[in-house]
Amino acid sequence: MTTPFRNVTPNGSGSAATLLIVLSFTGFVLLTQSLFIVPAGKVFVVTTLGKVSGGSRRPGLNFKIPFVQAIAPFDVRTQVRPENFETLTKDLQVIKATATVKYALRASEAGRVYSTISYSDRDIYPRVIQPSLVKALKSVFSQYELVTIASKWNDISEVVQQTVAEELNKFDYVDLQALDLTGLKIADEYRAAIEQKQIAEQQLLRAQTEVKIAEQEAIRYETLTRSLDDQVL
Repeated sequence: MTTPFRNVTPNGSGSAATLLIVLSFTGFVLLTQSLFIVPAGKVFVVTTLGKVSGGSRRPGLNFKIPFVQAIAPFDVRTQVRPENFETLTKDLQVIKATATVKYALRASEAGRVYSTISYSDRDIYPRVIQPSLVKALKSVFSQYELVTIASKWNDISEVVQQTVAEELNKFDYVDLQALDLTGLKIADEYRAAIEQKQIAEQQLLRAQTEVKIAEQEAIRYETLTRSLDDQVL
């Protein structure tokens, strides 16, 4: 008695189709891992095995080596951050106000920020902007008395912005676009004293002006009298 055996041979067309599917899927995965799009307002830092390589990738379609290179996004749009601060004046009076900073990360410096400061742009303000801002505020306001600060607030704001910009330029990570000081708060008793001093200064200026006018009128009167006397003679 003989047992019949079926002669099974591999289906050549089926194996080829399977191989084609595998290769296609592998190619798709490699392609998706290789290409990435940088949106407007951002740059991407590319790292090769953890080390920053090349410059910052700008908006548009970009390429990286799959599984070897990684990317980290950084926002380069203008950021607005308010900073409530409290500091001492030259005459040791406490003032409170709000400094609103407008800044933007320099696109060319994103790689250096990644290497030296943080893997994320969220740490740029607390690690770069805030220390320079607080230092500048304390430095500038310690040079002026409270009365001067209250009367020349806009001028001092410009000095603060310039000082902050100089501090930030030492590191060259960001561009300071604007700085606004608002909401000056001082003790009520000192505010009243400032108002009284301003009133006294205005009264003194008015008195000085009246004296000058009187002097000019006296000179004109004397000139006129002398002219009349000459005519009589």
